[in-house]
Amino acid sequence: MKEKQEKGWLRHLTGLQGGWRSLVVIVLAALLLELVSAVQYYYARELLEEELEYRVLTELNVESYVLKQTLNSTEQTLQEHLWDVERNLHEPDSMFSVLHRMVIVDSKVKGGFLAFIPNYYPQKGRLFEPYAYEEGNEIRMEQIADEDTHDYTQNAIFKKIMTERKPFWSDPYQYNSSTGVQSLTTYSYPLLDHHGNMIAVYGLDVSLNWLGDTLNTHRYRPSSFNLFLTRSGQLVGGPSEHFVSKSRTERVIALINDSTVERESIKDGQVNVITFHDKEKKDDGYIYTLSMSEAPYWQVALVCYDREVYGNLDSMRLYIALLMLIGFMLIGFITQRTIHNLLRLQRADMEKERIGSELLVAQRIQQSMLPKQFPPFPERNDIDIYGSLVPAREVGGDLFDFFLRDEKLFFCIGDVSGKGVPSAIIMARAQSLFRSIAMKGSNPSHIMRILNNLLCQNNESNMFITFFIGVLDLPTGRLRYCNAGHDCPVLVGQGSIDAKPHLPLGVFDNVRYDMQELQLKSGTMLFLYTDGLTEAQNAAHKQFGLQRVLESLKETDSCEALITYMTNNVHRFVENAVQSDDLTMLAIRYQRQEDHDELCEEIVLKNDVRQSRQLNDFVRQVLARMPLDDKQARNIRLAVEEAVVNVMEYAYPEGQEGDVKVTLQSDGIRLKVTITDAGMPFDPTERELADTTLSAEERPIGGLGLLMIRELMDSINYERDNGYNVLTLRKKF
Repeated sequence: MKEKQEKGWLRHLTGLQGGWRSLVVIVLAALLLELVSAVQYYYARELLEEELEYRVLTELNVESYVLKQTLNSTEQTLQEHLWDVERNLHEPDSMFSVLHRMVIVDSKVKGGFLAFIPNYYPQKGRLFEPYAYEEGNEIRMEQIADEDTHDYTQNAIFKKIMTERKPFWSDPYQYNSSTGVQSLTTYSYPLLDHHGNMIAVYGLDVSLNWLGDTLNTHRYRPSSFNLFLTRSGQLVGGPSEHFVSKSRTERVIALINDSTVERESIKDGQVNVITFHDKEKKDDGYIYTLSMSEAPYWQVALVCYDREVYGNLDSMRLYIALLMLIGFMLIGFITQRTIHNLLRLQRADMEKERIGSELLVAQRIQQSMLPKQFPPFPERNDIDIYGSLVPAREVGGDLFDFFLRDEKLFFCIGDVSGKGVPSAIIMARAQSLFRSIAMKGSNPSHIMRILNNLLCQNNESNMFITFFIGVLDLPTGRLRYCNAGHDCPVLVGQGSIDAKPHLPLGVFDNVRYDMQELQLKSGTMLFLYTDGLTEAQNAAHKQFGLQRVLESLKETDSCEALITYMTNNVHRFVENAVQSDDLTMLAIRYQRQEDHDELCEEIVLKNDVRQSRQLNDFVRQVLARMPLDDKQARNIRLAVEEAVVNVMEYAYPEGQEGDVKVTLQSDGIRLKVTITDAGMPFDPTERELADTTLSAEERPIGGLGLLMIRELMDSINYERDNGYNVLTLRKKF
């Protein structure tokens, strides 16, 4: 009996020891997995903090850039009209017209003034300050200087300019106008004569009402908002009160201006961070501030909140912890090895899901960068476009893009070497650079050369792109193009076009790219593709090939129908074979539109600016027969006069007499102004703004008035046709 009792206790003790071992194993496994989760949470939070700092720095720099570009535009406007001021100094009353033109050119300029030094114009008295300002839909002009009510020589701005002789931006101030309260800042500039003596203080008043809404159009997080402050902490622009309460905005500004508040510097001291608790939102917040490195040295601030930045991470950690607890309750009887294997599989599945989710997001981002609205220009009957891109993986390296500028269709197609995420990144950069460069010029070889040099910079991965750029002039059908190692496009029914195969982009910098030309007939369809079409393989590893492409192309009712037909042919050929490369196609049909004019008048003038009065009378008489209000007619006359006078002055060599023909046509819906001369070739749409430090004789044609013409007219187009310069301006009624 005693022996049986001892064996029973032994079995019981053994069972207890086994139970305790299992419990210890489960507890240790739980602690281990909790430790792994904590480490993951820590590093994930670190990554989120790094991403937040990077995004914040990008956001602050972008907002600073937007403001600086606007201010630079105003400074440029002032610089561009210095010549206008200087050439009219002999006539004081003409200063009103000069200021009037400046206010019209720049939509953000609400007023302009010239405060002359005392007794500069004796006939005007000691003080003379002409001022042009926007009032409703009108531009008013006044002489606002007065010995009793407005002695500008006592103004701090006037004294500062007279002493330092340097331009500067004033701090913002409020101005009550007929349209409501406006927030303004003034750019003041010292006007000197040829001997370096002060003549006047030259200034522009710029509206800042747009700034707050522009800053907060695209927010980093739903509750995030941006502010602009002066160096002294005065509010320049911020969010509207329906989005962020005035009290919250004031508390944030007070924290920024409080020198006793603790701050942390990040990004090598570029950005300061203030952490605070927002009682209104019941959440911790972060204030990131960046000081502009250039005048006017204002501050831009971004406010975001902890819950929106890290809330998803905290929720994810809680869910994981709950899942782990449930899992341990269910697998308490499983051995240590089984627990270890299951947890390893769980982590692998989570990683796979994370990668798949990130690739899906990347695919959506990449697809959103491509044109996706078809037809893209429903208001036009002269062009039909359709394109498609089917990546071989989640993300691809092919691209196509197009846009309209100055009655020209700019389009491109490209294929990045390799596949996957690296190719997608290069693709996104190339597409962004193409749009940016093409907005400043219309020569495809120049666009290709600049694009190649930029893609060669920091190209440590040695990836390259085959690229084709085309610029189609819609009024004439003239196609200019440049090819960088890409497959030659095809004219449907005619075969491949002749396109010189230059080196692909990103291989060597400073490569020469030649431009070629082709005249498209009305009804012509152009088909562009990447090698994913010709190299598509079936199960027997046989390629689709160029010959099948040419045989499959046929005239269709639309570009979409052509792409759909070609896509179906490829799918039937490859059947169930795995897609090996990105498949990209772009079709363009050109249909030249003939003018059906209800009114067509023309005048031929000599290249003599003294005939500008005759031009003005002619334009005024023709416009009086069109459905235009006074403001539209005035703006059109100003644009036409600026364009024609520039042609008169610069189209022909000095001393050579020539004709300038001006034609005004209307179909009852829009106005078309054509200026034709037989002078030297010159494309004003590709010229940069003129250098106002040069004399009037040295300045290139078209720089000074081009900005004004673009503002007043809907489009401007230039072509060199049979030895003639043809400049076309269009305006819809």
